[in-house]
Amino acid sequence: MIDFLEQYNPITQALMATLFTWGLTAAGAAIVFFAKNVKPKVMDSMLGFAAGVMIAASFWSLLAPGIEMAEQMGQIPWLTAVIGFMVGGFFMRLTDRVLPHLHIGLEKAQSEGIKTSWQRSTLLVLAITLHNIPEGLAVGVAFGAVAANLSSATLGGAIALAIGIGLQNFPEGAAVSLPLRREGLGRTKSFLMGQSSGIVEPIAGVLGAAFVLHMQSILPYALCFAAGAMIFVVVEELIPESQRNQANIDLVTMATMTGFAVMMLLDVGLG
Repeated sequence: MIDFLEQYNPITQALMATLFTWGLTAAGAAIVFFAKNVKPKVMDSMLGFAAGVMIAASFWSLLAPGIEMAEQMGQIPWLTAVIGFMVGGFFMRLTDRVLPHLHIGLEKAQSEGIKTSWQRSTLLVLAITLHNIPEGLAVGVAFGAVAANLSSATLGGAIALAIGIGLQNFPEGAAVSLPLRREGLGRTKSFLMGQSSGIVEPIAGVLGAAFVLHMQSILPYALCFAAGAMIFVVVEELIPESQRNQANIDLVTMATMTGFAVMMLLDVGLG
């Protein structure tokens, strides 16, 4: 896989990687063709797994190389990491307040962001779309960083990140399509809306790669920014959603640890 991707420029690499992650979102959404419901403990475990993957990716694939790059570029590593990380979190907080969306399991009256008359189904899709902005950005920045020829940025590490993000996109696709199906939408429409939540990833991925290619001096900040944005999503959405049912918390916790271990294995093994 590494040999195949090496022949392309970083923007094309980022596009192919994020098309892969979008494809796994669609695969998760396709569950709706085979089932109308998934047991709550299964869905909670999948969301917990996704949270673990994102936590591990935030450190192993983004923060750690960002800190190393900052040092190699003569920046103050801890300051770069803190600034980038916190700005990423504030960016997602601002987006969260502005973009209308509705978390899984809540009533339409509990939607967040600017108040609109949009349908509940649209608001559910936008909630997962909000997750996918930092994920696509992270993949794009990781591939763009490889072009900087710094030892801390490797093509294998970028591929590992894309695989990890793709794995956790599977339950997110299902988390959109299945509730829509339960609310009475047809299978095809539920699938189309579920997979559409991942469309933003190739867009964010290409923009992220292009941005850091033309402004390599901010690469460490960009990596830490993506990490902060992803941690915001995990803490604000994925973990609370996965732990709504108190009876499943132990199972969800182990699923979260498993997700972390899988992403750590991918990054250390391939990176």
